Amino acid sequence: MAQVREVYYVDYGADFGISGFAGKLLSRTALRLDEPVVTAFAAAAAEDDDDRLGEDVRLLLDSPLPDTVIHAVWLAAVRRCFDPVEEGTGLRTWLRRLSDVCPPQTRELHASEAKALDEVRPVVTEEELRRSVAAEIDQAAAGLERAVAVPDIVPALRQVVNQLNADLGFRLFLRAAKAYSVPVGKDQYDRLLKIGERLAYPTAAVYHDLNVRWPPIDPGRRDFELGRFGLPMLAAVFWQDAWRYGGTVLENIQTITHRDLGDGPGSQAAVLLEDVQRLLGSTLSGNAVTALWRAASGRWNYPDEFDADGRAWLEQVAQVCRERLKDVDPVYTPLVSPARAELAETVLREVQQVTPVLTDKIVSTDAAAVRGVVAALKDVVTAIDPDLGFRLLLQILHACDVPITEAQRTRYMAIGERFGYSEDHIDDRLPGLEDERIDPDTSVRDRCTP
Repeated sequence: MAQVREVYYVDYGADFGISGFAGKLLSRTALRLDEPVVTAFAAAAAEDDDDRLGEDVRLLLDSPLPDTVIHAVWLAAVRRCFDPVEEGTGLRTWLRRLSDVCPPQTRELHASEAKALDEVRPVVTEEELRRSVAAEIDQAAAGLERAVAVPDIVPALRQVVNQLNADLGFRLFLRAAKAYSVPVGKDQYDRLLKIGERLAYPTAAVYHDLNVRWPPIDPGRRDFELGRFGLPMLAAVFWQDAWRYGGTVLENIQTITHRDLGDGPGSQAAVLLEDVQRLLGSTLSGNAVTALWRAASGRWNYPDEFDADGRAWLEQVAQVCRERLKDVDPVYTPLVSPARAELAETVLREVQQVTPVLTDKIVSTDAAAVRGVVAALKDVVTAIDPDLGFRLLLQILHACDVPITEAQRTRYMAIGERFGYSEDHIDDRLPGLEDERIDPDTSVRDRCTP
């Protein structure tokens, strides 16, 4: 019978269960961690709806694993900040006490909720998961043995994976690597994210606190898995007046500059800064910049003090980007990668084709203003950077809810592929086909969570 797996990202936003509990204990090392304190923390976690903690504890408690194995993976997970054996408590006696304060929880789901969960529930088999997780432990074995101050941690992790539960073993492996800052290469990091995705983890359960050896920051990178990036992404965050729910103007800019999920720290700030530098270094007028910004952010009827002067607004964005880059890489020197001029004519044809429908769609704005946006967009494509122009075009279509045809979508996908975008970049940004509409606010805000 196939194992029924949980959809973890529905209930958790970061690490969870015994691995998440270990991480929380490790962050409280300024306090004395004795058994009563740790037990109280466990009870509080259970009361805070971490049902997985009790389930993990009972898995370990009832398992055939030797106490030495469970002891080793626990010590590695908490970097030896609390050892129940040193406190004079038998390991399984301690686990039993944790189990008592984290009782099983039964929740009745509405039929529609259960159906929705079943549609996204992970289907990876235990055998397949064991092979994948064991391979990653083997890949990191040398680093684990050098860094983790717990004897035989690698075979102990393997035993949890192969003899008990690969999901739990994966999380304990990640927690041990995080606790001892074991270096992880970018290729392995990508594989770890994929395993977490297949198990329906919240992304932060994998990446948060992991010591990844990132490649150098590349402002010319275009293959972000989460799709959009740069100035059009910032415009999506400031869509109409919905940005006010995200905090101040500064906080909303920082949402993008810190949005490096799955990428090297500073990656999003670098590509955003490059877009801003291209416009600031061009001959595009302040009025043209403002018009482009308002079109891309759907702000025709939402004038605000922060975008009254397009170039001053860009300078403000650039400053936030530089501060972020200075924090993550003090020696990084911002640069502008070469423009893809060979694609200018291809992108320009797409701008010209949508001009009539764009003009008709924006009924609340005078025709001269719309013509100004189109003219500015053409200038970006032909004189600044076709890549930036194409991304702004897609964002303007999205913000203004302009329908497209299947033929247009096919052409846009082909252009995006030539620029090096991920497939998600196109699907995430475009409005629906003429007979399949998407709420522009929902799709944008859901993907802008930092």
